Amino acid sequence: MKKVAVVFLMAILPALGFSQSVFDKYENMDNVGSVIVNKGMIDLVSKLGGMSDDAEAKEFMEVASGLKNVKVFMTEDASVSADMSATVKKYLKSSKLEELMRVKDKDVNVKFYVKDGAKKDHVTELLMFVSGLDNVDIGKNGRKLETVLVSLTGDIDLNKIGSLTNKMDLPKDLNKASGK
Repeated sequence: MKKVAVVFLMAILPALGFSQSVFDKYENMDNVGSVIVNKGMIDLVSKLGGMSDDAEAKEFMEVASGLKNVKVFMTEDASVSADMSATVKKYLKSSKLEELMRVKDKDVNVKFYVKDGAKKDHVTELLMFVSGLDNVDIGKNGRKLETVLVSLTGDIDLNKIGSLTNKMDLPKDLNKASGK
């Protein structure tokens, strides 16, 4: 009986949130840069930021405290870009994400997708996919990125995301993510 219970437990653990994201395959690829921030680091930064008297820092920490993880994958490799695009399309078909907005400027496409949360104006996942960045230099070394994939999961308040983008001097189209 104990063996059956152990086998059953091991079978359902991935369904309880310990499973990997479909995008994690890019984490160890040579032609992909990645930034992965897990809940422990988010909690640590939130605690440190909570000690600040700066109102903007506190607002940022409120948004961050609801996050479970942040994953960013970037590549300049055309074949990896094509694979990322195919993986995103496949993921969108199998998930309950809906398109929030899209922006096209020349060859660059930026698409935002969200999964509704328990509360109004809250989402459990925010996915941003940017493609066509052939002429964009990043960093001191002039690295040219082709594709960027950003995944945020947790309890994300779109109103707070919107208020932060208003203060961050980002392109005005990004402010539409707040629904304003």
